[in-house]
Amino acid sequence: MTKVKVCGLKRKEDIFYANELKPDYVGFVFAKSKRQIDMYKAKKLIDYLDSSIKTVGVFLNTPIYKVKEISSFCNLDILQLHGDETPEYCSVFDKELWKAFRVKNRDSLKELDQYYTNGYLLDTYVKGTYGGTGEAFNWDLASEVSKKKFIILAGGLLEDNIDMAIDSVKPNIVDVSSGVETNGFKDFSKMKKFIERVRKII
Repeated sequence: MTKVKVCGLKRKEDIFYANELKPDYVGFVFAKSKRQIDMYKAKKLIDYLDSSIKTVGVFLNTPIYKVKEISSFCNLDILQLHGDETPEYCSVFDKELWKAFRVKNRDSLKELDQYYTNGYLLDTYVKGTYGGTGEAFNWDLASEVSKKKFIILAGGLLEDNIDMAIDSVKPNIVDVSSGVETNGFKDFSKMKKFIERVRKII
């Protein structure tokens, strides 16, 4: 069964939503973005989080020592690297690690073979950004790679298109952020409908 990650939690309300709805993973963004959070606030939020939900820290071209510092301080379960990190950079961490790739065309997926990570996050290529755009890419491009690698699918996922996304890619995990927000904040109803749709409850 496809698992669910809800990314970009910033408020105590977001944690309460997660504790009730039980996504498999929640993400905290430590990279510069509208959802950025510092490690001290993240730690406070994680203290309220149900221990059955795994925590993912999202980083972007962050110095290795800083990733390790935040990871240790917040006791993160998984590191998600969203920038230009090299295979060598990725190899120095002893935690579960997901590397993000921006998909523009079929050639974009060739880069995955250079990396030996626990998961490969596929997001939409938008010039000048590293993700979080809320735009989807051509999922047919990823249908083959998902047969061989552990895939986390991101980019423009919504309650209305998640069935098609899962049918097309068959990812291990779907990663949603803006698709469960209203006016920039996590929306309980949207989160609930999205998670239920993935789990075929509705």
